[in-house]
Amino acid sequence: MNTPARTSGLPATLRGREPAQLADVLERVLDKGIVIAGDIQINLLDIELLTIKLRLLVASADKAREMGIDWWEGDPFLSRGKENGALEDRLKRLEQAAGLGDGSRGD
Repeated sequence: MNTPARTSGLPATLRGREPAQLADVLERVLDKGIVIAGDIQINLLDIELLTIKLRLLVASADKAREMGIDWWEGDPFLSRGKENGALEDRLKRLEQAAGLGDGSRGD
C-alpha cells in the first residue's frame, strides 16, 4: 500500500519545491541584508542589573555601502595605512642591519 507524500500540511508555495541550498540562502541574505535585533535584561527584585542591546546586520560589503555603512574603510587595523608602512620600514631596516638580505620583502 502506498502512502501519500506528507506535503498536505505545507503551504502551496512550498510544495514541490526543492530544499534551498545553503549557498542560495546565503546569497539571498547577503544580497538583501538581514537585521537581527534583541534586548537582554536581567532584573533582581525589580532592580535592573544588566541590559544588553544587540543589533546585528548581516549583509555584503556592497549592500552595506549602499546603506551608508563603511566603517571598515577607515579602520587602521583593517587597512594598510601609515602605521603599517612605518612597521614595514622598520622591519626592512632591521633586516638590513642583521644582514638578512637587502631589505626587500621579496626574499
